[in-house]
Parts: sequence; structure tokens; C-alpha cells
Amino acid sequence: MGDGMEAEASQGQGRAEGEASAQAARNPVARDVARRAGVSTATVSRVLNGSAGVRADKRAAVMRAAHDLGFVANGAARALSTRRFMAVGAVVPNIENEAFVRLLSSFQERLRQAGYTLVAANAGYDLEDELREATFLLERGLDGLMLVGDIHHPDLHARIARHGIPVVQAFTLSREHACVGFDNAASAARAADYLMDLGHRRIGVISGLRKDNDRGGARVRGVAGALAARGLRLAPEHDIEISYGIGGGRDGFRQMLAGGPPPTAIICGTDQIAFGAMIEARARGLDVPGDLSVLGHNDSDIAAFLTPALTTVRIHSAEIGRAAGDHLVARITGRPALRQTEIPAELIVRASTAPPRRTEP
Repeated sequence: MGDGMEAEASQGQGRAEGEASAQAARNPVARDVARRAGVSTATVSRVLNGSAGVRADKRAAVMRAAHDLGFVANGAARALSTRRFMAVGAVVPNIENEAFVRLLSSFQERLRQAGYTLVAANAGYDLEDELREATFLLERGLDGLMLVGDIHHPDLHARIARHGIPVVQAFTLSREHACVGFDNAASAARAADYLMDLGHRRIGVISGLRKDNDRGGARVRGVAGALAARGLRLAPEHDIEISYGIGGGRDGFRQMLAGGPPPTAIICGTDQIAFGAMIEARARGLDVPGDLSVLGHNDSDIAAFLTPALTTVRIHSAEIGRAAGDHLVARITGRPALRQTEIPAELIVRASTAPPRRTEP
């Protein structure tokens, strides 16, 4: 009898090992995760689909079991059954721009908190490339999409509409589309007014490329409008359009100096452009802010630590990203969301601006 019990136990162990071996030989499925976590397959499904209403301890058990088993959800099958991909796309003009890095970082964090994954692409300020990148993402499945600005290829919004997903635009305000941003023209006008209040009358602008870039173009228009309101003008030789970056800022200031008497103050489209202008001014023996006041845009992390520290227009990129993420998650899940959210830019006065040394005509 003892031998029979031992044989039965041996057979049971063999069956268990066989089942474990069979499970190891195939990819784990939701049923395996449920068994290991001690929950139902329905609970596993709700956790993996990001649904609400699952207790924290059960959610943690499911995620731990899925990790231990090496379980990977079948995204295509899930999307077919739920019509949700748990992915949100973003296409930005320049992945190296610090403002867009902040935007994407906070946007991604909001999405992650809601159970979504961010898929991002760089368009390089080219509308055709933006259309191509967005189309690629749309065709692979998205629940929502973030774009930058209000100028896009004529076909882009039609393609988004065909996929039936919500879209939000960042960094500008739009009359037609959902947006989270600020008035670029008004923020640049405030910067120009500040310089004129200091006594500056010859004010120049160095901006990045303005074609298909409503942010850069609006800022230049804002400066020109503020000058015109006080009977002044933006002289053509003091209106410079260059490539982005510190090198572009140096080149832009060289061009400005080649055009005749320099301005006593310049407003730059980004802080990086302003850094370059300050470097070139110093190389030519000009004192900032004694001979030249310099003002940037974005409030880069190092702007406050330059010598002199840079006066700049602070764009609240992280706040814009968080609000854009909240907007899309709300619309994806069927909750109401404001069509337009304004997060105004802020003038940060530091040591790179001061009254001109002499009274201007």
C-alpha cells in the first residue's frame, strides 16, 4: 500500500511538473496571471486595460504576477475588443529645444499616471514631415494626439478626424481647435514695452525660422506692434531671422552689426539665441547690459546662472504639458474638457537688461 501511495504521489508531481513545463514552453496568458495573482481573469483584464474600480492590492498583485511570468498583453487584440490602444502620440517641431523637452516630460507623466504610453516624434519645423510622422503614429493606433502650434499641413486634421481620436494643440491659442498655450504676440509685446519703459528706442529682434512657425512669427509681430504703438518701428536691419541655437544667435548679432548702428536692446526668440548674441557681443568688446540689453524666451535652466543672468520670457512648458495630458485623458475617457486653456507667459527680469547708457533720439 505504501508503494502505491508513493507511486500516486510521484505521478501527481510528474503531472504538476508537466503542466509547469507546458506553461513555460508557451507564452503566458491572462489566465496564468490570474491564477498566480489569485484573482479572476476579468480583474486581470481591467487592470491591464487601465480601467478604474480595481482595489490597489489586487492591481499590485496582477502587475507583480505579470512581471514574474513575463506576461506581455496582446495590444492588437485588446484594441480590437476595447477600441483603446493605451497609447497617445505627440509630434513636436524640435526634440532638442528645452521647452519641448519640458513639455513632453510633464505630458508623459500625466499620461503614465492614467495608464497610457507616450509615443513621440520630431518634425523639424517641416509640415510635410509632421504630416508623415503623425500619419505613421495614427496608422499604428493611438487614443489621442498632441501637436504644437496652429499651423499644420492642410490634410493633417482631416486624417486625425478619420481616426476619430481627440487632438490638443500646445504653445498657442487657437480659434478652431482644442489648445493649451499662451498669446505669443502679447508676451513679446510685454517684453518690448518693458525695454521701452527703460528708455530703449532702437530695439532689434533675432528669431529662429518663422515659416510654418506661428510662435516665432507672432512674437516678432508682437514686438513690431508694441513699437508702433509708441511711434517707433522695427528697422529691417534690426529684424534678423536665423537658424536655431547658440551659433545662430552669434551669427544673427553679426548680421545686425553689419547693417549699421546697432540697437541698444535685442529680443531673442529663444534663450539659446540670446546666449549666442551675448557671446558675440562680449567677443566684440560690448558690455551687457551697458552697451546692449539682451532678452530671451523660454527661461532655460541656465538662464539665471549666466553672467549677467538673462532676462527672459518664462514659458510654463511643464504646466502646458500637464494640462495637455489632462485634456486628452479626459476626452479619451468621455469626460468634459475645456476647449481652450491659457497659461500666460511671464516676464522674468534679471541683470542682462538695463536703461541705455545715453539718451536716444
